[in-house]
Amino acid sequence: MKFRQHIALKHLLIDNKKYIGLQFYSNKALDILVKQLKNVNWSDEFNMYRVPNNKNQLDEIYNTFRGVAWVDSKYFFSHTRSKALNEVFDVDWYRQRARPSNYRLCPEVYLQKLELKKYSNNTVRLYVKLFEEFINHFFDKDIDHINEVDIRDYLQLLIKSKRSNSYINQSINSIKFYYEVVMGMPNRLYRIDRPRKKKKLPVVLSKDQIKLLIDSTNNIKHKCIVSLLYSSGLRRGEY
Repeated sequence: MKFRQHIALKHLLIDNKKYIGLQFYSNKALDILVKQLKNVNWSDEFNMYRVPNNKNQLDEIYNTFRGVAWVDSKYFFSHTRSKALNEVFDVDWYRQRARPSNYRLCPEVYLQKLELKKYSNNTVRLYVKLFEEFINHFFDKDIDHINEVDIRDYLQLLIKSKRSNSYINQSINSIKFYYEVVMGMPNRLYRIDRPRKKKKLPVVLSKDQIKLLIDSTNNIKHKCIVSLLYSSGLRRGEY
């Protein structure tokens, strides 16, 4: 069944409380139904209705609009970037760390968006570190007034400082996250050229080294496995 009416679910954070945002084109039918939801309120800040973020409210949304409108949850149930799905978001280190008095801190909304996107704690630490290095380079300039030329100059400085390609790429990601994800500026930085990944030739063992490896294996099963891997050219994840 195809629905002409469409409701998109969004993650909202208001006064440090999590909400489900309901974004749709207003019409009489949907306006009547949405007001029947429990604890529903209008958000002037986000220009949409919102309800507390919990399973009961989510179930109620699906039940209320079933057969009337298509509930689009692709923005709500995004793929998690956290390697540990049961990982608790932790930013205590951010508030407790020692830092110079004139040090420019990562904006609070940056942390909030990282939490909503379910980034792992390791990624959060990395993004905060790199983004703070970036904004402290432009200490006397408002963050939102840093333009693409400034960013290119900063990346050029990283290259001249002989930073690794991985470090530069992660720096770009941390900067893009603020302007594109936090501030909602699409295509703000896509024209910045990323450094090419270095192509390294694999280390190849000689035939004599392979023979020595096989001969030094005492367990016949292990000897068979090593011989099979070498003779068939299997990769580590294929055996």
